[in-house]
Amino acid sequence: MEKLAVTLGRCLLGLYFLMPGISKVTSYQAMLDYMNLHNIPMADVLLPITTALQILGGLCLIAGFRIKEMALMFAGMTLLINLGMHDFWNIYPETDQGHEVQNFVKNLGIFAGLLVMSAAQHLPQWRLAKA
Repeated sequence: MEKLAVTLGRCLLGLYFLMPGISKVTSYQAMLDYMNLHNIPMADVLLPITTALQILGGLCLIAGFRIKEMALMFAGMTLLINLGMHDFWNIYPETDQGHEVQNFVKNLGIFAGLLVMSAAQHLPQWRLAKA
């Protein structure tokens, strides 16, 4: 049961980043506009980097490759995204402040899961790749 729980949790965390990474490709301009609305510096540079990290890192987590490194990278990314994009303490036009609070708190839970996953690489789990 432990092996299934760790594997499923890892794959779901990977999927959590993979899917938004893919959606950034299909809705690139909308995401760039959203980043600019939140005054993210160098959004035109950070968006393609974030997209690549989410897609590749998500696939790595799903495959079980470099679990600790991917989990810690995503933990740092999640904190930065939380502070920059879900800054509910600031008011933006056409932005629902309650939704930003919800995303902020949800991301804290994702951050916690990533910290746990970063320490779980030695727990029994199924992997497509060993590293």
